Amino acid sequence: MTSAAVSSRDLPHPTREEIRLEGVLHALSDPMRMQIVRELAAVGDELSCSHFDLPVTKSTTTHHFRVLRESGVLQQVYRGTAKMNGLRKDDLDGLFPGLLDRLLDAATRQAARLGGA
Repeated sequence: MTSAAVSSRDLPHPTREEIRLEGVLHALSDPMRMQIVRELAAVGDELSCSHFDLPVTKSTTTHHFRVLRESGVLQQVYRGTAKMNGLRKDDLDGLFPGLLDRLLDAATRQAARLGGA
């Protein structure tokens, strides 16, 4: 379902047409993955994997990024030795208008209500 990798440093991503609502909702249902997406949305630019300080192991962090990439929420590219992450906001907004903004708003309100960041 995802496009084939061209080299060992190219990461497979679904095309815009392959992005499925249930995959996006599954990816964003995990608090760690939602935290990653919230940080990327707040910055509005790419961030390296090493930027994120998640309270999980490196292998679990890698899993979270893979789920977000394979669902079509993130675009990951290598820039030198850094793996950079960016939201696929244009693709998501085109397919599901307003969904990402509403989910981010709801996550922010929930974090404030529960005393989180």
